[in-house]
Amino acid sequence: MRIPCVDAGLISPLVQLLNSKDQEVLLQTGRALGNICYDSHEGRSAVDQAGGAQIVIDHLRSLCSITDPANEKLLTVFCGMLMNYSNENDSLQAQLINMGVIPTLVKLLGIHCQNAALTEMCLVAFGNLAELESSKEQFASTNIAEELVKLFKKQIEHDKREMIFEVLAPLAENDAIKLQLVEAGLVECLLEIVQEKVDSEKEDDIAELKTASDLMVLLLLGDESMQKLFEGGKGNVFQRVLSWIPSNNHQLQLAGALAIANFARNDGNCIHMVDNGIVEKLMDLLDRHVEDGNVTVQHAALSALRNLAIPVVNKAKMLSAGVTEAVLKFLKSEMPPVQFKLLGTLRMLIDAQAEAAEQLGKNVKLVERLVEWCEAKDHAGVMGESNRLLSALIRHSKSKDVIKTIVQSGGIKHLVTMATSEHVIMQNEALVALALIAALELGTAEKDLESAKLVQILHRLLADERSAPEIKYNSMVLICALMGSESLHKEVQDLAFLDVVSKLRSHENKSVAQQASLTEQRLTVES
Repeated sequence: MRIPCVDAGLISPLVQLLNSKDQEVLLQTGRALGNICYDSHEGRSAVDQAGGAQIVIDHLRSLCSITDPANEKLLTVFCGMLMNYSNENDSLQAQLINMGVIPTLVKLLGIHCQNAALTEMCLVAFGNLAELESSKEQFASTNIAEELVKLFKKQIEHDKREMIFEVLAPLAENDAIKLQLVEAGLVECLLEIVQEKVDSEKEDDIAELKTASDLMVLLLLGDESMQKLFEGGKGNVFQRVLSWIPSNNHQLQLAGALAIANFARNDGNCIHMVDNGIVEKLMDLLDRHVEDGNVTVQHAALSALRNLAIPVVNKAKMLSAGVTEAVLKFLKSEMPPVQFKLLGTLRMLIDAQAEAAEQLGKNVKLVERLVEWCEAKDHAGVMGESNRLLSALIRHSKSKDVIKTIVQSGGIKHLVTMATSEHVIMQNEALVALALIAALELGTAEKDLESAKLVQILHRLLADERSAPEIKYNSMVLICALMGSESLHKEVQDLAFLDVVSKLRSHENKSVAQQASLTEQRLTVES
């Protein structure tokens, strides 16, 4: 029926009728156009060409403040028509946004929030429009947060609240709107829902508890909104979230741990939380999930511990609290997300902590697992973190025993491969670790360095113009350290390193140029 209307040329005259002063004509025209646009590309296209959307938005704008029932009915029909016109069509939704539909609909919601049908129409329209990135800025310039929170507070029915949640979730991805929602009091509403639903076994209540706690975590992803809710660690919200961690509800444990990970995004917060016993709470939570535990809770608690371990002053405190032992219980996990966070947590903890690095580096089970994960080609994150931890164990411990453990476990080849990473920071970490190996335990590692073709790789790094200055510098330091091995020394001579190194004497970076002169002298003397 819709396409014949288009083919018969009815759309343009219908759109003209939108200029009528007669309310009944407008109502029936709006309904007709809404039907023609419903799920019909041709119908929408014809309405678009005839300029129907702009006329309807102009009507919404001019009729917005009139609250009599007949007008509200017309506003509802017009909103429905715009929804049918743009539903699941990004370019038409973007067109409506450019025409200024968002501020108009927000105003409409504020004035007509007592009208259930019109409110519902506005919410569905917001839900559709909020999915578009371009809408967020316009939403942020309105008082949408205030209106939605006001509406949310009035709702008792699950379905109505769910409808508002569906608008809040995409909007809360925007940092400015996160802050507006926090200031409008959304967090208090969410905490209330959590308290109401926590012990319920009804499906709807469990779903609502999940949505509310997930949204709470999302609000904490914004720096300003997070800091506002932290309130120096004294805030009611922060205290309530803390109480979720020892709860018996997995969803709340998860949300609590994720919230702590989000609060732990600056040094001040991290230091305050560690000084106030958060580490013990997270370790207790992890302990409850060691055997057949909930993977998402494990992942979240490890994320929080990793973030808390970033400030230098926290490392020793967390080490003496037994965090490494708690984390190592998950070494047998087969879940890449858990493996990834476990590795990151350990790497943060041992940064500049020689004793802890040595202790972990001599742990054969850990080192063997790291070597195994260095080959996890399906999980680039786990592979990268394993390599970085392997290197960190050597760099921070500077221990012969650690190097021997890594050599015996077959880790050398991975460090050599890491020197060819596309990430400069990883290349550098590998080269520094290899230089320590060459300086402290060259005899032990010699065969592995040879079979991993380290000398050829260093030649390639020095000859490649794209190599960063620090890579060239550390490669030359390593070449000098390798001269103590007869077989590696021979490889260096065979590859004509002198040519490559002498060119670097005129390098624009002073450190590189200096190291090139020193390396050239060393190569000349040893040749």
